[in-house]
Amino acid sequence: METAIFSQTIEQQRKALIEGRLSSVKLVTLYLARIDRFNTKLNAFATVFAEEALQAATKADDARASGKSTGVLDGIPIGLKDIIEYEDHPTSWGSKALDGRQSSMSATVARKLQQAGAIIIGKTQSVEFALGGWGTNQYLGTPWNPWDLETHRVPGGSSSGSGVAVAAGLTSAALGTDTGGSVRLPSAFCGLVGLKPTFGRISNHGVMPLSHTLDTVGPLARSVGDAALIYDVLQGPDTNHIDTLYQPLDNPHIELKEDLTDICLAALPDEERRACSDDVNHAYDRALKHADNLGATIITRGLPHSFETYRNLSNVVISAEGYAHAAELADQTGLPIGDATLQRILPGKTCSARDYLNAMMQFKHWRTEFKAHMRGVDALLTPTTTGPAIPVVDVDEQLLPAHYTRATNVLGLCSLAIPNGLSEGGLPLSLCIHGHPYTESTILSIGSSLEQQFKGLVPSLPDLG
Repeated sequence: METAIFSQTIEQQRKALIEGRLSSVKLVTLYLARIDRFNTKLNAFATVFAEEALQAATKADDARASGKSTGVLDGIPIGLKDIIEYEDHPTSWGSKALDGRQSSMSATVARKLQQAGAIIIGKTQSVEFALGGWGTNQYLGTPWNPWDLETHRVPGGSSSGSGVAVAAGLTSAALGTDTGGSVRLPSAFCGLVGLKPTFGRISNHGVMPLSHTLDTVGPLARSVGDAALIYDVLQGPDTNHIDTLYQPLDNPHIELKEDLTDICLAALPDEERRACSDDVNHAYDRALKHADNLGATIITRGLPHSFETYRNLSNVVISAEGYAHAAELADQTGLPIGDATLQRILPGKTCSARDYLNAMMQFKHWRTEFKAHMRGVDALLTPTTTGPAIPVVDVDEQLLPAHYTRATNVLGLCSLAIPNGLSEGGLPLSLCIHGHPYTESTILSIGSSLEQQFKGLVPSLPDLG
């Protein structure tokens, strides 16, 4: 039973806790032992809060025994990406230059997790300043993708540690952030579900800003149901983040459907799939066939412009805003800041106000254009990545794996990555469901339907020995 726990969803763990077949102390103890055994190699956690996690688990068990359960995540351990502030705990933003830094406050998302009863088990590794898609970190080390214990493969970034921690069964779920794919890329490379909500659905208060116009917080989880559960806990208005105050209401009880009747899905034209490996294209075709069998209407329709066009302009905004937030560190010489990080952030120093404002105006135009172009379509299906995780030694830091994911942030969409198969080499592949703004309930429902079809295609847990 103990090994099985690590591959269980939060929903399954909650049921065992409620029925008394499992205690929170037992659950946390098992996770801590697994972290102790495997984290030295995997490097998923930057910091583990063992003693206080056990104290919180004891309180959760006592509250449950007295009929005073605190919320839907009562007694469930969750990891926080190390750019999310957690009061009186280390938060280094993934940078050796900030080693020893302590948070003076807790992010809204951390507080909401705890209010729902979750136990913060530790802080997960991040790409430095959340700026990178491969998951590499020059000074703090690159987390090890657990699907290949012989070859050090990329975990995906920037929420690298969150992806590895959940995939390896070191925690029930984890939070990441997504500015151009940083929840979905590690989810794809590590065989997980990752939700990138619409900007403003979830508060960014207390989260290190990379691009304050594109950043979003989202869950990395073992199932669509778990992602929906965490999303429902985190979403909602926060007076500390003004963009959350004017959002359309979302369905608080997301219906995870079994079929796709009355759903219209767009599939990519062939020219937008040429960058993909054969494994990815085969898995994508299989996903389209499953969607058709579930009753969806499928049309071929790409975005108004190439994915590369959206990605290139997003670089202008991300580097400009990223530099504005990190200039105090980036401009210092002699600090242990990675070469790749500086190569990505320093162009923002010379970005003109004209180029930045033109990019922002273009974003606004593209969002209006997308709405008209995709009228009548519920979601666009794409691969999440063009191939499975590559060896770390093969990474070219001048290139990023965010081919299909950057457009989502630029266009202000929501997006869900779900595992949809394995490569010939046994590595996870992933499908991305891009929905209109504020349609998280829709893409989660689509994802739930397809997830049932993909069961068995990706094992729930890699074999760590």
